Amino acid sequence: MVVSDEVIERLERLDIRFNEYGIDPLGISREYLAHALSAIEFMHRRYFSAHAHGLEHIPDRGRAMLVGNHSGGVAVDGLTVLASVFFDKEPPRLVHGMAEKFLNNVPFVSQWLCRTGQFTGLPGTAERMLEDERLLLVFPEGARGTAKLFRDRYSLVHFGTGFVRLALKMRAPIVPFAFLGGGEAVPTIFNLVRLGKLLGVPYIPLTPYLLPIPLPVRVDVYFGEPLVFQGTGTEPDSVVAGYVDQVKERIAGLIAKGQEERAALSWGRRSLSAGRKDR
Repeated sequence: MVVSDEVIERLERLDIRFNEYGIDPLGISREYLAHALSAIEFMHRRYFSAHAHGLEHIPDRGRAMLVGNHSGGVAVDGLTVLASVFFDKEPPRLVHGMAEKFLNNVPFVSQWLCRTGQFTGLPGTAERMLEDERLLLVFPEGARGTAKLFRDRYSLVHFGTGFVRLALKMRAPIVPFAFLGGGEAVPTIFNLVRLGKLLGVPYIPLTPYLLPIPLPVRVDVYFGEPLVFQGTGTEPDSVVAGYVDQVKERIAGLIAKGQEERAALSWGRRSLSAGRKDR
């Protein structure tokens, strides 16, 4: 794949210490990143109509956790967050996602993930990322979040608590975000769980057109103001659960805001279209 000039220019401005071989201390490859980001650029800029809001809430330097809702049966949400922070934020930053463990069993995928900074979601790995002042992407809903059906696309399911304990222990601010449009991109009507288990994945999303191939729709990501909680990560479960509820409430508010703005935009487009037809 041809690497665009923009990808090259932004890679040079990343706050990552590549050695003379183009490898950073975590094993991330500048060459792998260049090719992966060029593919993502096409999806972000041309296939989807992606819009990022509130990028100023993401710190320009230093550790932080980007915590948001899962939406869509495949990784449209994670790719949009990664692309928005790399292509649309100034200065650009690289987001490190915590990949599902089953992806390690997919041929070639595990190597590509590691070489591009997307590691298996293990506590030790997450701590090392934050110690190295990176941006960590977390979806507290886990695989349950991507399994949402189209009718439930803007709902929030159970949040795990590990991400809050990690934030407390590592003294990392939490930047909440809401992703909208994933349910429209992959309108899941049913999840084939048994087939998924046979293939080594949690499930296979079934859409009205059968295959879970994302549609070229508008997607939005809304970043909110950082949340900073005081503690050490050893607090009682009741305290941590309270912090989790605050994060979840903030994300729900961002989802509601996004729904209102997307509805207003859709109404404006319909009105403009009707006006043209009346002429």
